[in-house]
Amino acid sequence: MIPVNFAYCRPCTPEEAVQSYTAYEKAGKKTLYYGGGSEIISMARVGSITPEAVVDLKEIPACCELKEEGSYINMGGALSLRAIADSQCFPLMGKAVGRIADHTNQCRITLGGNLCGTIIYREAVLPLLLTESEVSLQGPEGVRRLPLQKVFDGRMRLLPGEFILKVHVPKKYAQMPYLHVKKAPTEKIDYPAVSLAAIIEKGKLKIAFAGICSYPFRSKEMEAALNDTAMDITQRLNKAVELLPEKPADDVHCSRGYRELLFKNMLGQVLAELSAGSKAGAKS
Repeated sequence: MIPVNFAYCRPCTPEEAVQSYTAYEKAGKKTLYYGGGSEIISMARVGSITPEAVVDLKEIPACCELKEEGSYINMGGALSLRAIADSQCFPLMGKAVGRIADHTNQCRITLGGNLCGTIIYREAVLPLLLTESEVSLQGPEGVRRLPLQKVFDGRMRLLPGEFILKVHVPKKYAQMPYLHVKKAPTEKIDYPAVSLAAIIEKGKLKIAFAGICSYPFRSKEMEAALNDTAMDITQRLNKAVELLPEKPADDVHCSRGYRELLFKNMLGQVLAELSAGSKAGAKS
C-alpha cells in the first residue's frame, strides 16, 4: 500500500502523456512517468518518494512496440524485460535483461524504467552501448531521436518532461557473436558484483560493464587495449584495470578487491574465447 494520495492518468498517445505531465507540473504537483512501476511502488511504500501525480505510459501503443522496421529493431520504453527476453529479437539483449531480477519482476520492469531508474546498475543499457543504438524521446517540444550515447552518461540525461518512447537497435547486431557474463555476490538474480556484455565485430571485441564501478560504461580505450595482441593476456588485463573510469566500487554487496578479481577473471574468460576463435554465445 502506498501511504500517499496522488492523481493518476493513463493517456493513449505520447502527446497526451506530455500534456498531462505538463499540466500536473504547472499545478505544482510532483509528477512521475510510470511504466512498470516496480521501483516507484517500492520507493513510495517506504516513503523514499512521494509522487503527487503519476502518468502511466502502458496504454500508449508506441511505448509497448516490439517490431522490426527498416534496418532497426524498435523496442518501446514501456516494454517489459520479459517480453524482450522471450522475443529473442536481439539475443544479447534478451540474455542481459533475462538476468535482471526474477521472472515475476521481469514481467513488471520496463526497458525505460531500467534505463532511467535510480538503481545504479542499469544492465539493460550494456548491449545498447555496443550497437550504435538510438533512442526516441518524447517531450514538450516533440520527439527527439538521438544516438543513445548522446543522452546516456552513466544514466539517462533527459530534458524536463521527457520520457523514452522507443529504443532503436540496428538489426545487424542481432546476428553477431556475443558474450554475456554476470557474477553476483549470492544468486544469479542478485545485483551484479560485475556484469559484462560483449560483441565480436569483425574479429574485434566491443565490451561494456556494470557493477564494477558506480555506473555502467563502455570504454573504447579499454577495448583498444584488450584487442592489442602485441600484449599478452595478463598485460591486457592489467591495462584494463588501469583504464577503469574510477576505482572499483566498495560497498555492502561486495568489496573492492573482490570486484577487481572478478573483473580480471571475467575478462580473462572473454579473451580466451576470443583467442580460441570460438563461436561466442551466451555465457553465465
